[in-house]
Amino acid sequence: MTISAVVLIAVGLQSHNPMGFDQDKTVHHFVLTESGGYIDVSTRDASDSSNRAAIKSHLGHIAQMFKEGNFDIPMLVHGEKPAGVETMQRLKDKIKYEYKATDRGGRVTITTSDKQALQGVHEFLRYQIKEHKTGDSLSPRKPLQNRNTRA
Repeated sequence: MTISAVVLIAVGLQSHNPMGFDQDKTVHHFVLTESGGYIDVSTRDASDSSNRAAIKSHLGHIAQMFKEGNFDIPMLVHGEKPAGVETMQRLKDKIKYEYKATDRGGRVTITTSDKQALQGVHEFLRYQIKEHKTGDSLSPRKPLQNRNTRA
């Protein structure tokens, strides 16, 4: 394969980024909680307005798609159906997705009170943690306790 062919393939793959932002200039976090978890994406550079706008657009879109049981983008990104997706699709009416903009990007909070749906959400987030190599905990975070330690 010639150098020009490799460059053309690389450009084609880069332009077909289902997320719409540069993953090398952003940070992903996938956090499990006792009621579900969240997806947080932010720019590495606070002045990166282009990627920040793309993150906000992407996560707002993702929250709506997930509510509808549509997980096409994660399947495009990873080239397979992520763990937990079938459960999340089947129990979509028992899962709440809430998008919120942050200073450097955005967050999609996923909550449920259904045990099966919770298992699916956790499987999905664990898959994302492993695939994106974020180093986030594979165990749910405990809610913050009152940290007032004055005697």
